[in-house]
This record gives sequence, C-alpha cells and structure tokens, in this order.
Amino acid sequence: KGGWDLGGEGTDDEEDEGRGRGLLRWDGFSAWLHCVCVVGFDLELGQAVEVIYPQHSKLTDKEVSKNIAPYGCLGDTQFCFRFRQSSGRRVSLHCLLDHYDKDLPVYLKKDPAYFYGYVYFRQVRDKSLKRGYFQKSLVLISKLPYIHFFHTVLKQIAPEYFEKSEPYLEAACNDVDRWPAPVPGKTLHLPIMGVVMKVITFYFIYTHISVILPTVHEVDLFRCFCPVFLHSQMLWELVLLGEPLVVMAPSPSESSETVLALVNCISPLKYFSDFRPYFTIHDSEFKEYTTRTQAPPSVILGVTNPFFAKTLQHWPHIIRIGDLKPAGEIPKQVKVKKLKNLKTLDSKPGVYTSYKPYLSRDEEIIKQLQKGVQQKRPSEAQSVILRRYFLELTQSFIIPLERYVASLMPLQKSISPWKSPPQLRQFLPEEFMKTLEKTGPQLTSRIKGDWIGLYRHFLKSPNFDGWFKTRRKEMTQKLEALHLEALCEEDLLLWTQKHTEVETVDLVLKLKNKLLQADREHLPVKPDTMEKLRTHIDAIILALPEDLQGILLKTGMT
Repeated sequence: KGGWDLGGEGTDDEEDEGRGRGLLRWDGFSAWLHCVCVVGFDLELGQAVEVIYPQHSKLTDKEVSKNIAPYGCLGDTQFCFRFRQSSGRRVSLHCLLDHYDKDLPVYLKKDPAYFYGYVYFRQVRDKSLKRGYFQKSLVLISKLPYIHFFHTVLKQIAPEYFEKSEPYLEAACNDVDRWPAPVPGKTLHLPIMGVVMKVITFYFIYTHISVILPTVHEVDLFRCFCPVFLHSQMLWELVLLGEPLVVMAPSPSESSETVLALVNCISPLKYFSDFRPYFTIHDSEFKEYTTRTQAPPSVILGVTNPFFAKTLQHWPHIIRIGDLKPAGEIPKQVKVKKLKNLKTLDSKPGVYTSYKPYLSRDEEIIKQLQKGVQQKRPSEAQSVILRRYFLELTQSFIIPLERYVASLMPLQKSISPWKSPPQLRQFLPEEFMKTLEKTGPQLTSRIKGDWIGLYRHFLKSPNFDGWFKTRRKEMTQKLEALHLEALCEEDLLLWTQKHTEVETVDLVLKLKNKLLQADREHLPVKPDTMEKLRTHIDAIILALPEDLQGILLKTGMT
C-alpha cells in the first residue's frame, strides 16, 4: 500500500521527488523483480555488472554466472536463462506472494530455489571503443516464470535504455515500483515508460499501442517444435520421464525458447527436474552436469558453444537444431540418428538418441500440422493445435493416476473430531497398474502403444516423485481441513462440562494450534469454519475461572 498510486495515474511533485535515486521503496518492484542489472564487456576487466537496482541487491557472480553476453551475436538478441539461488540467501519477505502462488497453475508458480534471468543483449560495431564493439546486456532477474511478459517489457525499455542510459533505467524502475502485486485472476494496469500493459495473469495487451499477446508465460510452441515436430510425441515422452536432454542451438534465443517449449509440453504437469534454457561453460553447475564419472543427471540443457558437442557426447538424448525459421516457413524435418554419429562440430541437425518410444506415433496430428503449413496457417494457430494435442496427451496420461491417488483418501465418515486425522493409504504401483485395464488412458486417447511400460518408467522419475509429493501434501491438508470442520460441528461447550479443567485447557490450546496451522499452511478451510472455531474457543475460555481466562487469552492468536 505505502501511499503510492499503484495504478500509474500520476502523483504529486513532492511524492515523485521522494522517489528519486536510491529512495525508491522497492515494495511493488520486489513483488515482480529481484533486481535489474546492466552487464558490460570490458577488454581488461571482462564481463562486469555496471549498474544494479536496487543497489542493496546482493547478486553473486556464482548466481548470475556469465550467461549474459553471448559471444558472436551481432545486433539485438533476447533470451532467458535460469540459475540456482545461492545457499544462505535470505528468504523473500513477500509471504503474501506465496499465498497468491498457491492459486496459480503449476507452470506459473515461482520456484523458491531458482531465479530466471531475462536478457536483452546488444552487440554493434563502434570504432570509438577499444574492442571496436558496443556490448551490453540489460537483465531482469525474477522468481516469476513469466517469459513472454518479461521479454515484452525488455523490448519496451532496452532499446531506449541503450540510447538514453542510466536515468532512463531509473525511471523504468520507478514505474515498476508502482505496480501492484501479481494477484491471480485480477486485472492489473502496469505502466512502463509511457505504455500501460493490461494484465490478467494469463494474458496481457498493450492499451496504448495495439499489440495483442496471448499469455504471460508461453513461448511460440510451434516455431520451437517446427524442426522436430515429426518427433514431438517422442520428445514429450523424454520430458515426461525426466530423461537427460541437451538442445544444441545456433543462438541463445533459439536454445532458451526450445528448452522452455520442451518444459511446457507436459503442462499441466510440472517439470520437477532442473532445466537451463541457456547453459554456458561458466555456469556454477558446469562440472556437476558435464562429468563422465556418473550418469548424466535429470536435466534439460540448452547450449550454443561448439565445445559442448564434445563435452556432452556421452548424453543419451541430444537435439541439434539449425536456425529457427520465421513464422510461416518450415525447415526440413530432422531425423532420429544414432548417437555415434554426433562426433563433429558440424554434425547435421537431428535428434540423436537410441530411445524407443513407448507409444505409437500419432499420424493424425502430423497431418494436421503439415496441412497447416501448406495452407500457410499462422504460427499462433499451429501453436494452439500443438498445445491442445500435448495437453490432451498429458491429461490422458495423468487422469488414471489422479483417480487412483484420490482412492487413497480415507472416507469422510472415518474422520473423528476427537482423534487425529486419518492417514492416506500407501501408493502401491502394482495395485495402480491393475486399475489401468478398466480406467486407463485408452478411455480418452486414440494413441496405441505400451502405456503400462510408460507408467512403470514414469513412477521411477523425478516428475512422478514431485507430482505425488505435491498431491499428498494437498490431500493431507484437505484431511486437516475436514477435521477442523468436524470439530466445529461438535458442541464443544457441552464437552467441557463433562471434562476436567486440565482437559479443557488442553483442548483450547489444541484448537488454537489448529487455527495457527490453518493460517500458516493455507489450509482449504472455509472462512465461516474459522470464525465458528474462534467463537467456540472464546465461549470455552469465558466458561473457565478468571485466572485461567487471562492466561488463555494471552496464549496464541484467536
């Protein structure tokens, strides 16, 4: 709140003067961004952060690495990278944002252990400089995976910043500092340097210039899958199973877009392993991810440096892509090739793997996309078709798992207010497999193949582990919420009349702990249930002797 006009309609002169350099409050800013920095390249110093907002932001070299000035890219380049948060960094104070986060779909949730870096890099010839080139990156560091949104923000401010320098960037930060928090489902008006973006979590439009953008987070799916769409179903399997995967691309923008498209292809399932849209030899995880002393980890890496063709030769699945074509053009489809053929730096584009898909290829989607290319269907429309296909495929796969996991929930009648909530039944893989005969993916998907084999492999993957832990936590919270509701339906005051003071005090303390837990863990409890429980607690306390009343009223929060 802070007294600032979050709608960007303007404030008085005194207020604006109080928000000059170094005096921004950073409240609105930090809800969206961790920091904004400018990285320049110097002949003697190498790569260095020249400007950082807010100035108190501690961004370590290990965190940002040297992923923000790609070598050899003339002109303007935009891309995204992702990096692990340093251990020991103070936890964000934005607990309110964590509360909003729980209402978001998995692909929009922030990951507490990682940051995203959104980069606008410019390299142009400049004879007045020692190197003969102007090389700078404007970087937005955020916890939010709003790829499309932040790339659009950068397109708006970066070219102007490179012309006008630091005061312009400071003014842009001032605008961001006025933004309201990214609340799911709410329409927000976000002013940025003369343009207002109208945002509703899942899509946004410019209101001052008529550019319509479909979502805050999605990349152009068809453009990314275009060179490999014949194998898109196989790639979906590899991502679903958390297989180690490398994307070798000619530029950081193509590398990062393709990795992000792969991660998004199993939506609404969350990809629980690590992924690096643009990975370099300077990355702090370089040794960990390129070692040959152990099997490659479950991670998707996007790389451009030819050095990786040799370093990652032992990886089981490698996608090598050429330049992505402009919308409307289709490159020659790459083939699946044996890994032993990936020996030289000039290897042809292709999917290098010996993986045998569990499912038969869906020829119908391939014909549909090929027809779209022949008819010059817009890339956006092709992306909608491909995204719907992936969504239906993922849903067909996950529905039997959801149905089985729901059966692990104890019956509501087994919940007693006077006993701890019952436990979930154990997930038994073989018991689940038996359910597939009658309620398997064949009910919703036309695709044939070894679905059982795919499930067996999936149950050993990090994606299953992450998904099941999330579902188990949600169901345990639901049991806690039902237990609270059961307590509220009891005549607790009558219960206290039949029990000792010690037992009554114990009950009050337990009820107060239940309230604190419901608030702390954001349990799915109706507001009137919470209010009813507070009323019960107050009534029980008032029925006790005065000395006990005083003690209990001070204990905990009601």
